Amino acid sequence: MSFKFLSIALLFARAVTSSPVTERDLGKRALEPVLKTNFPDPAVIYDVGTAGGAFLAFATEGNGHKVQVAQSSNGWGGPWNLLNRDLLPNPGAWSTGNAVWAPDVRKIGSKYVLYYAAQTKADVTKHCVGSATADNVLGPYTAQSEPIDCSLVAGGAIDISGFTDTDGKRYVVYKIDGNGLCGNPNKGPQATPLMLQEMAGDGITKIGEPTKILDKGPGDGPLIEAPNLIKVNGIYIVFFSSNCFNSGLYDISYATATSIKGPYTKAAPALLLPGNSWGLVNPGGAQATDDGKGLVFHADCLTNSRCMHYRDIKIEGRIVTFV
Repeated sequence: MSFKFLSIALLFARAVTSSPVTERDLGKRALEPVLKTNFPDPAVIYDVGTAGGAFLAFATEGNGHKVQVAQSSNGWGGPWNLLNRDLLPNPGAWSTGNAVWAPDVRKIGSKYVLYYAAQTKADVTKHCVGSATADNVLGPYTAQSEPIDCSLVAGGAIDISGFTDTDGKRYVVYKIDGNGLCGNPNKGPQATPLMLQEMAGDGITKIGEPTKILDKGPGDGPLIEAPNLIKVNGIYIVFFSSNCFNSGLYDISYATATSIKGPYTKAAPALLLPGNSWGLVNPGGAQATDDGKGLVFHADCLTNSRCMHYRDIKIEGRIVTFV
């Protein structure tokens, strides 16, 4: 969700080093979008509460809606249909109502909880992350009166998603948006940590203070963002993206740990890099399906748009690969 000037040398080096990995793992074939419209930062849920069950996807503001929603009747691979429905027409009293980003929906008890980021009235250059609830997965959702976190001094907060551990404890992960301008040329480099916040059983009440689980490092450019946390066979896996979303260097990376609070070890190489054989430009904003067998993400498409893609994945210990 940010901008920066690019280094041509870095672009070249990153593309070259990524090629052997992507050629080996992906094969030389195109990967078409499963939803060919502007649908950034996709998140998915299979809702058993919908008659017959429903595969649903949610996305950043676009196509005239604050929170977009699409539905598939044939699994994660689609076809997907964009619904003419806004899940969150009012993002909350703390929000300006603008720039609603990266929604994520979780079923918690008899309620559905929608996590999202929105521009805050306290500082219109920044975002806070918040939550909203509904009795129906398709809403409309009612926003909570206060955000979950703003961290305005550090740059704001974005890209929140939920997670329920095998012991029943609930959490959210999100990003401190220190480099919201993709480099902050007037302020110098800023930290962009991924934060873990424990939540009460209702999914909307915080317990204690957040914990930093990861931050940018060499090769990540000005930032990391878009965290999504899953657990497979005792291993915690946090997917994230590095670099600016429109830089040509955006990617899908991941890190693993045996404890939810870390330490997390970044995988090398990343899962999907620039120069990939699928021909995707700026792939990122990924979320795994709850069973850890698939990944939705966006990539550049059409004109100034980002379309949703899906691909099966395989997780073996700490290694994630596309299949």
